[in-house]
Amino acid sequence: MSMQDDRPPELRRAAVVGAGPVGCLAALMLAKRGWAVDLYEGRPDLRLPSSKALAQQRSINLAISHRGIAALEAIDPAVADRFLQDAIPMRGRMIHSQSGEQDSQLYDRDGQCINSISRSLLNEGLLEEAAASDNIRLFFNHKVVQADFDNKKLRVKDAVSNQEFQADFDFCIGADGSYSIIQRQMMRAVRMDYQQEYITHEYVELKMPAGRGVNGEPVFLLDPNHLHIWPRHSFMLIALPNRVRGFFQPIKHSLAPLFAPSAELDRLNTPDSILTWFKFHFPDTVQAIGEKMLVEDVLTNPRSPLICTKAKPYHYKDRVIILGDAAHSMVPFYGQGLNCGLEDVRILSTLLDSEGVASTVRESGASSEDGVDRRLLHVLQHYTENRNQDLLAICDLAMDNFVEMRHSVTTLTYTVRKVVDNLLYSLTSRKMVELASLRPTLSRVPYPVGEPKGWLPLYTMITFRPDISYATAKRKAERQARILDGLGWAGATLIGVAGIWAASLLRQTLTQRR
Repeated sequence: MSMQDDRPPELRRAAVVGAGPVGCLAALMLAKRGWAVDLYEGRPDLRLPSSKALAQQRSINLAISHRGIAALEAIDPAVADRFLQDAIPMRGRMIHSQSGEQDSQLYDRDGQCINSISRSLLNEGLLEEAAASDNIRLFFNHKVVQADFDNKKLRVKDAVSNQEFQADFDFCIGADGSYSIIQRQMMRAVRMDYQQEYITHEYVELKMPAGRGVNGEPVFLLDPNHLHIWPRHSFMLIALPNRVRGFFQPIKHSLAPLFAPSAELDRLNTPDSILTWFKFHFPDTVQAIGEKMLVEDVLTNPRSPLICTKAKPYHYKDRVIILGDAAHSMVPFYGQGLNCGLEDVRILSTLLDSEGVASTVRESGASSEDGVDRRLLHVLQHYTENRNQDLLAICDLAMDNFVEMRHSVTTLTYTVRKVVDNLLYSLTSRKMVELASLRPTLSRVPYPVGEPKGWLPLYTMITFRPDISYATAKRKAERQARILDGLGWAGATLIGVAGIWAASLLRQTLTQRR
């Protein structure tokens, strides 16, 4: 690709590493501010037919909720509207028992939904928006191999020509995933607290083909307006509905994926062992998937690890910041990985606006002594200090939700607490806060409210209230949990006292009759 740059030389240069959804949105955010953006991606262009075929072998569905939608709308409302046309709303969880019974558990009392959307469609759409911008240049098959943040230079390798070249920048955003080269290069320049954890489970992607209607048309084999879960204590299956752009009919469910301990997956190494295991634990899925496809997917699809990473700081001087999985990989059990990464971009955008960070060299306000843009430096410092507690909170909540999804949802205790939780919610928070009412504010400030009033379920705060930070939601939920625990003990005590009183009264009555 030619390195000729026809963009005005007075524009400040931004290098965004990683062309996934978070990197694309970050590039669009800076381009709309007038920055000249170079977007580097080590893999081929996702929009090419050869890349699409490869993408089908990986996770093809994700759940985008209010936080992700609010982030897209804050950067480009038209983009958000366009993507939601291809999304399928999911009203709740559908719990599948081992005997084949199904139990619908709605996400929200007011009918709010999360949305299943094809990962490739979302990414392709954002890439198309980036390609259409005069301020953005796209570099596919270009892998960043080294970064010198003090001198503002990247070393980039062209995978096609196998040649390396040097690229200059004024500001760098690392959005290059869990194994981020930008994160690793930052560790050479800053004392970064870093924690990486692999959990004992892995996952394998499976596919559920479409069924056929009476006229041969493709139909969903499962209710498309639910996230389907087969909880089996230490492992589980999940299924999300999937749709392809340009088709009004559903074409398949993505059974994405089978989560199980590594030792459990090790035993699934022959067709007989696979079919025996699935017929015992997930009998209703064997017929839906088909024995041949099931065996083929389990034996040939890659097993992927589940990783959680935490880091601080997220920036170095005014030169670089890491966003998305590069800063906070999390397990996928709260459906917030992508939503959180997109929200990173929204929050950075609001901070850039609040400090008036300029997009031209002349107006940048960089000191002639050290070349530091004090306004940009203040933005990045503020981001690290205030975002860290939120990212730690959602990483922990995602891990906690794994236990809930694979086991707790089947217990009586969970059901009772859910009923009480929703009852208190209805009594104290009668008015729903709609996403549309939050849009103007969320494009200007990170979180417009502090501690929300009334009783709010944790899931509602995390999924449907992007005006509440993750850390605030976690703290409020912990206080509410202690109240529920107190109510439980109080109720148990009252029942015990009532039982003792009734027994004493019965003895007295019997004594008197004698």
